[in-house]
Amino acid sequence: MQFDEIDRKLLRFLQEDAKQTTKELSYKLSLSVTAVYERIRKLENTGIIAGYVAILDKKKIAKDFLVLCHVKLTQHKKEYILQFEKEVMNLQEVTECFHVSGDYDYILKICVQDMADYRSFMLTKLTSLQHIASTHSSFMIAEVKNTIAIDL
Repeated sequence: MQFDEIDRKLLRFLQEDAKQTTKELSYKLSLSVTAVYERIRKLENTGIIAGYVAILDKKKIAKDFLVLCHVKLTQHKKEYILQFEKEVMNLQEVTECFHVSGDYDYILKICVQDMADYRSFMLTKLTSLQHIASTHSSFMIAEVKNTIAIDL
């Protein structure tokens, strides 16, 4: 889908704060409320806007111990890959999972309370998944940049 400059601005504003009213957005874009509403509906209906979420402060909910866990499977068989992906979807501590190239097959982003919580997760959940050959964990020292906004 091609975006005009107004669509780009609208998407930028919504990525900054999706709770803005169509009236507020219409003022910023110099458009009518109806025009803004129609543009948003078009972006939603085409799937450009996939949804709206509340972003939680990990520190305030005691889930700010962030781990990047690299996972290597025993083999690259289709059934092993599909089974791992299905099982990892059920792990609530895993907030993101990427199938990657390189020395490892997957990178998991895991949010837990602390090291003890991560150890418990590893012992009771992650290592119980089938077909894992090895893991390598890296722990966040400091968050330098964290955004979900995509530059248009």
